[in-house]
Amino acid sequence: MVRNILGIGVASALLAACAVGPDYVRPNAPQADAFVQAPQVAEAPVKTSSDAEFWRSFDDPKLSALVERALLENHDIRIALARYDASNALLRDARYARLPTLSATADAQDVRSSADQLPGYSRSERDNHAYSGGLGAVWELDFFGRLRRASEAGHADAQAAAADLAAMQVAIAASVAESWFDLRGLQAQLEIARENATTQERTLKLLEARTQVGVGDAFDVDRGRAQLETTQSRIPSLEAAEAVAANRIAVLVGATPESMAAELMSAGPLPALPAAPAPGTPSDLLRRRPDVAAAERRVAAATARVGVATADLFPRFTLGALFGTQAIASSALFNRDSETRVLSLGMDGSFLNVGRVRARIAAANAQTAEGLAGYQQTVLRALEDTENALVRVDRSRKEAAHLEQAAQAGTRAAQVARLRLDNGAIDTLDMLEAERARLDTQDAAVQGQVRSAVATVQLYAALAGGWPNYIAAESLPPAPIQASDRRTVAMEETD
Repeated sequence: MVRNILGIGVASALLAACAVGPDYVRPNAPQADAFVQAPQVAEAPVKTSSDAEFWRSFDDPKLSALVERALLENHDIRIALARYDASNALLRDARYARLPTLSATADAQDVRSSADQLPGYSRSERDNHAYSGGLGAVWELDFFGRLRRASEAGHADAQAAAADLAAMQVAIAASVAESWFDLRGLQAQLEIARENATTQERTLKLLEARTQVGVGDAFDVDRGRAQLETTQSRIPSLEAAEAVAANRIAVLVGATPESMAAELMSAGPLPALPAAPAPGTPSDLLRRRPDVAAAERRVAAATARVGVATADLFPRFTLGALFGTQAIASSALFNRDSETRVLSLGMDGSFLNVGRVRARIAAANAQTAEGLAGYQQTVLRALEDTENALVRVDRSRKEAAHLEQAAQAGTRAAQVARLRLDNGAIDTLDMLEAERARLDTQDAAVQGQVRSAVATVQLYAALAGGWPNYIAAESLPPAPIQASDRRTVAMEETD
């Protein structure tokens, strides 16, 4: 009997190499040979080592410090990390399910029967003692690969969670950089508005003085005052936007707004833009994007679950064993004649509910189709994101160059207008119009610089900058990440 059951166990181990259900094949992705906008921004080759920390290319120590802090302390990243840890734990659980389940029991009883149960016996004779202990094991014989497919699904889920963590890091790094440029741009706009308000105050005083000596009139004074009040009205809204941007950065780095207000509200210049990276080919992009990798791994997990559901069309066999000892005295527990043993081979007959099983198979197939469509949609969105980022970088840089020239011309024109007014060559309206144009062009130039910087960040994010080129479909994620690490998950084989 023992030999037969052990033979069944060996046979099941050999048969476990076979599994019902479809074997996973990487799905085809929408094909693109090249990016439409790539030739217009191919100023520098993509370098994975620099792209992994793209924020350093802006040469702004404060920005780098904020991104580094966010990668360690941002709560969205911590959520993604917790999900990754959970998927890793579930993967280990799925692997353990393929091994025998062990159990241990121990029992000691002191039983007294009533006089009605044992008539004629004394109280002491109605007292009985029993002792027992045992070790048991139950092993599901994976003839049809149900457990193997479940392990495959857990493996793919863990990889998808690792890719989700990578995608979250890319998103957070990009969000911090974008918010930082927004903040710096608002601070520059505030400085421009305040400087222009100061200039317009001097102009208003000049107009009032000219009116007092009979050179000007109240009409000129009112126009000057209207311009000053309009400029000053910009300042409160810019201050509010500055505070909102600072609060956003504080939350991104995992801090309270109050704790970082002093640091972030200290104005500074916009950093210079680095050369825009070339995107490479669409196939390079799809290998780099962690969201594409996550979607592909979820298709693999759904495919494996089709096999899990299909295995329910067949009976489940379990091999059980229990070795123990029983005695009425504790001192006799380990005597030779106290040993007990149970060996069993069981079969689960739930496969007879064919209708329910086939319904679950149909649901698993539908979920696989859903995952496949989601993967293909993710690929298209990745291509769309990159194309959009490429065209924005190209056009925003051209726009920023024109706006900078306009700002310089507007400043020169305002300076000349004031001199001509002093010499009587132009009237007050021309001078006020030149000062208004200076403010508008300077403000627009700053906004153009911000748009160009944000577009550059978005291009790095679309190219999965901030995360190394790591995806390998057959690899496993590593052990949980420590807080002292940079929160990078290299996809490497671990058990």
